[in-house]
Amino acid sequence: MRARIPFVLVRTLRLVNRRAFVGGTSAALFATPRIVHASSIDDALARIARYSSGTFGLYARKLGSGSAILYNAEEIFPAASIIKLCIFLCLYQYSEHHPGVFDEHRTLERDDFVGGSEILDAYPIGGTISIGKLARAMIEQSDNTASNVLISYLGFDRITATIAGAGLKHTQLHRHFMDYAAIIHHSENLTTPRDMGTLLYAIERGAHEGVRTVASPESCRAMIDIMLNQEDRDKIYRGLPKGTALANKTGEIDGVRNDVGIVNPFGEAPYVIAVLTKNLDDFSLGNSAIRRAAAVVNSALG
Repeated sequence: MRARIPFVLVRTLRLVNRRAFVGGTSAALFATPRIVHASSIDDALARIARYSSGTFGLYARKLGSGSAILYNAEEIFPAASIIKLCIFLCLYQYSEHHPGVFDEHRTLERDDFVGGSEILDAYPIGGTISIGKLARAMIEQSDNTASNVLISYLGFDRITATIAGAGLKHTQLHRHFMDYAAIIHHSENLTTPRDMGTLLYAIERGAHEGVRTVASPESCRAMIDIMLNQEDRDKIYRGLPKGTALANKTGEIDGVRNDVGIVNPFGEAPYVIAVLTKNLDDFSLGNSAIRRAAAVVNSALG
């Protein structure tokens, strides 16, 4: 039987205003969220899970709150392309000790090219591209070739250390994208809703409060700026009020539809949301379930 974890809502600890985000000051304000009945959210998420046609998990938390909305938050899911956020974080951590890294260029070899590479497919074998452009292609268009080049550039050991250092207990990057030989040998990239939500919360807190979390405040803000340009807007974004700012990363493989993001990252009361699915019989129902979950969470935290 699939475990269901109830939602518990407690008083928000504190939220930092927009001036604090932009200027990095310590100004803060106290706020109490609207009263939400825990059972109604839990019931709504249970209905969404049944509707999804597969297994469904969710983690959401408002900045400054000690509580979270949880549903199968510890369930392990195939990460698909949301694992690229770990590569992204590792690159920014590396750049803090190696100034100018984003201006470095890499030569593209024949073996670098794989499917699902909208941007890099336009480059010739032997062509060069900057690390900065690779990072943007990996996040904004989810380019697999760009991601693989960055994995090789950073190395699995360094990325694994980044994952561990961020406190992501059930997240692993064990293979390049589209590496079918590794897939056959069950070498999979995995994560949980809580891990992805924890990562995004740390990035948003670093940017919003001007403190070092998983990276410097400047790195956190730079990562969010790129995530705001992520082009797949078919999941969480469609469950939010029109025009809502969303810095997110999606992922899709057979039977899996994932989306994780920061809602209103430059606003006064941002929150993170991670919605993962697997074993989907109907991919469209998986996408729809993510949208419906985003709407439920936004009604509670937005």
